[in-house]
Amino acid sequence: MNFHSFGPAIGATSPIEALRAGLGAFIGLAVAGLFVLAPAIDLRLGLYLVAPFGASAVLLFAVPNSPLAQPWSAIIGNTVSACVAIAICLLINDPILRIALAVSLAISAMILCRALHPPGGAVAMTAAMSPQAVQELGFMFALTPIALGTIILVSIAIAYGRLTGRHYPFRQFDGPDTAAKHDAKPSERLGLSEAELTEILGRYRQSFNLGVEDLARLIGAAELQAVGHATTPMTAGDIMSHDLTTVHADTPLSDIAALFTRHRFTALPVIDAAGDFLGVIFQIHLIRVAQNDAKGLHIRFRHAMRHLLNQQADTALVAAELMTTDGPRAAIDTPVAALLPLMADGDVDAVPIIRGHTIVGIVTRTDMMSALARISLR
Repeated sequence: MNFHSFGPAIGATSPIEALRAGLGAFIGLAVAGLFVLAPAIDLRLGLYLVAPFGASAVLLFAVPNSPLAQPWSAIIGNTVSACVAIAICLLINDPILRIALAVSLAISAMILCRALHPPGGAVAMTAAMSPQAVQELGFMFALTPIALGTIILVSIAIAYGRLTGRHYPFRQFDGPDTAAKHDAKPSERLGLSEAELTEILGRYRQSFNLGVEDLARLIGAAELQAVGHATTPMTAGDIMSHDLTTVHADTPLSDIAALFTRHRFTALPVIDAAGDFLGVIFQIHLIRVAQNDAKGLHIRFRHAMRHLLNQQADTALVAAELMTTDGPRAAIDTPVAALLPLMADGDVDAVPIIRGHTIVGIVTRTDMMSALARISLR
């Protein structure tokens, strides 16, 4: 027997991430308990906390990228499990048979609904072990507290994820971007079909743990990382663009559009009056503004810039309202191998290079491709 198999299967994470997850669960359950649900059972209104919400909080706040933690899985999984368990409670009196059937049928129902959420099994067991409460509330138990409580936790998880820089719901970023129709999906850029990726997940029994797009991202990032290891040691300072054009936080949209049009920039850094780095404006930000002005029409970059320049008198946006502040950044001595995964998904066109609080350069996709081309010719 290999005793290593009994050791941790999860990679080490930072104490900050552990604190972030724990704090999120605390906020979610505290808000639910203080303002909507109560710790004590209230059979009249059905507004009370149940133990499975603690298990849901683990998934929603600790592993928000898991398919098992997404809103559909959490809300539908818990609610369907409650409905199944209630039906079993109303039909079967024997406690052992009632509990076993409730949990097993809830699992099958969640899988059929494509809403597998492990706490749903605990929801079913809770209902099966509380026949008096189920008799009192009936199928309302599935709505309050189960569905309502899960919706509250999911809503808090969405807000908390955005505040702490996490993407939740994770799957919403896998859909086609209406502002960037020319960007291929990760699976297409990888060169593997959706069927092939699905077959890989099924072969290794990982379909409940990863989505097809997740697997494509991981494979693509791993390939880029391997390429980086094969290259000679180069740093961001070796390949970055030094001569930067920057704008200030109060630079109007019309001036920004003019700069993008004149210089064909992919990114434009934003600084404050003291020269400190504030954020980056990408082409996609301007395209989205133009599409909103054009009532949702899908227009390319050149037409977007022309539209913004023609509409400049009606547009009061400034750089601070357009820039992104939570994107990746690097230092001069950051290895090129570390920059490659940052651009793996196609969501980041450039990485600012920061010294202290000041931007000293920027690495674009063009800079990266030129560096890799130089390496391959050596």
